[in-house]
Amino acid sequence: MDLLTATGSSVATVPVVEVGAILGTGREAVILHKGERYRLRVTANDKLILTK
Repeated sequence: MDLLTATGSSVATVPVVEVGAILGTGREAVILHKGERYRLRVTANDKLILTK
């Protein structure tokens, strides 16, 4: 997926990651960012929530 300018030209490529690659067969994962832990969860309504 590319970010597009108003003219439609590509300015940067944004990585695309399937959530299954992060969660595996589970419903949550811990993501580390600058030494802080964040929890990525799939809710009962199949939505994603990222909390600190």
